[in-house]
Amino acid sequence: MSLELLTDILIATVPLMLIFATLFAFTTWLERKALARIQNRIGPNKVGIPCTRISLFGLGQPAADGIKMLFKEDIVPRGADRLFHLLAPILALIPAMLVLCFLPLEFPWTKSLLPVQAFLLDGAVIFFFAITGLNTLAVFMAGWASRNKYSLLGGMRAVAQMVSYEIPLVLSAVIVVMMVGNLNAAEIAKAQTGWWFVFTPWGLAAFIIFFIAALAETNRSPFDLPEAESEIIAGYFTEYSGFKFALFFLGEYIAMFAISGLAVTLFLGGGDGPGVTMNLVDQGLPTEAFPGLTVIWFLMKIFALIAVMIWLRGTLPRLRVDQLMGFAWKFMLPLSILNILVAGFAWHAEQLDNTFITVITWVISLAVLYGAASGLNQLNRPNVRPREYKYAE
Repeated sequence: MSLELLTDILIATVPLMLIFATLFAFTTWLERKALARIQNRIGPNKVGIPCTRISLFGLGQPAADGIKMLFKEDIVPRGADRLFHLLAPILALIPAMLVLCFLPLEFPWTKSLLPVQAFLLDGAVIFFFAITGLNTLAVFMAGWASRNKYSLLGGMRAVAQMVSYEIPLVLSAVIVVMMVGNLNAAEIAKAQTGWWFVFTPWGLAAFIIFFIAALAETNRSPFDLPEAESEIIAGYFTEYSGFKFALFFLGEYIAMFAISGLAVTLFLGGGDGPGVTMNLVDQGLPTEAFPGLTVIWFLMKIFALIAVMIWLRGTLPRLRVDQLMGFAWKFMLPLSILNILVAGFAWHAEQLDNTFITVITWVISLAVLYGAASGLNQLNRPNVRPREYKYAE
């Protein structure tokens, strides 16, 4: 890798780190308020402008939490490997930050100061999954370096979860690459102008599979086993405190933005939306649409997906580890492989340029995917008799 390429990546990454770090702080406040409303609570509402009684609905809570984490004592176990214990949370944060610079985003408001735009790489989709694989290494490193059997077992469970759900995640993205014939994120978004892939049968199934697998990859509910009270203490987080724990927390939320941005690029048209391709010649304006509208649409779609993640966290219970693994291998993987065949059949039908054949293909595709999902659901959830308590008396 040349020095010029590294320089371009850093120039694209550093401003995005500042932008998405600010969005991360806002998202933590938004999630806590939304979960409070779901659970009939108030949520953070005290911290606002310092030295005043102005609370601003608790918007200062993320800053207070960050300052608290920064000054909390960093406790490291006596037998821990201090070097890898320190490197694990840093390694968990770096991939999520790097992935952001490959999303097809451009902030036109900052051109006069510092250009903030995507680093357009021809193999951006491959790079995304390659660099996010480092997160698996960071999780295992955190569990192993703690020299704690509970941390190690929790880390191994988390690694098994991430590896299992990474397969349907990649297969869902492969369908889009197969249909577009390009690995460039900007070209994939451009191919969906006016008609997003999520509005096709194969695209809808791939998007649902991708979104569920993304929840597991980012340790979001109902796949957040380290946060379950009945789990092995706290998984690989057990021996982490202070700012190191905050780095894991930051990496998880930045990964939410990264995986949601990839979902928007692959299935939801990127920055495409109403008014983006508007012709304004009759108003004496240039033929280009409003320069910041694509960014606004892109960020709105990302926040819509994050809102669904927050809603699921406040609604669904956590899965057991056997349910989690069975769902990946018995349901998600077969359905994603079948969806590739359905997408190939739909692509050949579209090449015939016949509306009747296209409609019939859509109906057959939806029927096949629904039937396969119903059958796999029965396979994944066998009828189990309730436990009989013989000595209850």
